[in-house]
Amino acid sequence: MQAREKGCTERTLLSCGWGYFMYRARLAEFTPTPLWCDLSPTEWLTRKMGQNLHMQTATWLVSREVTDAAGHWDTRLLTDDDGEYFCRVLQASDGVRFVPESKVFYRISGTNRVSYIGRSSRKMESQLHSMRLHIRYLLSLEDSDRTRKACVMYLQNWLMHFYPERPDLVKEAEQIAADLGGALETPRLSWKYDYIRQLFGWRSAKIAQLRLRQLKWSLLRDWDRLLFWLGKLTALS
Repeated sequence: MQAREKGCTERTLLSCGWGYFMYRARLAEFTPTPLWCDLSPTEWLTRKMGQNLHMQTATWLVSREVTDAAGHWDTRLLTDDDGEYFCRVLQASDGVRFVPESKVFYRISGTNRVSYIGRSSRKMESQLHSMRLHIRYLLSLEDSDRTRKACVMYLQNWLMHFYPERPDLVKEAEQIAADLGGALETPRLSWKYDYIRQLFGWRSAKIAQLRLRQLKWSLLRDWDRLLFWLGKLTALS
């Protein structure tokens, strides 16, 4: 009833805020982004791609009508298959209505999650293919300077995942950006890893960055798990 009062139709998508946690759900962090509001499909995709944003998939409430119109899940994609699918869902919708009263708690699993690319060559190829589709979908809704700029920024933000292991994918991304009227810059490392690049090269610096992030994540997860079980034991005693 409330959805109808807000002018929603069978083609309207509903979404809500989401927060991630490791083991202790009460510590879930709900951090609003520019996607946490009512948006048209074009504006939603433009913000997502131009500002490097995303929504957790469980936040969506999708009608059967939109699901049927969006088509099947693309099982050929090894990563970002959810992102590609919901692009089509957005295409098939008449807009997004944000429901601030609802919340989704998302337990993150670190580098074990399907979306983690790491150094997998096949996942890199899948990611760029999904990105090509993202760009096609957005431009089919609105082909303008602002949407093209968002697409170029999208390519720039993800270029690090292909550089320097896959120069062929980097070249392809650069060509896509050029066709959109833009240009990509060589990815930059933070100061913590740039000295490694200067001494041992890009590959070593990127590996060090990945390994340190994995170690940091593992330590944080183990610590949170320990506190979670200590809380359980305290509650039972």
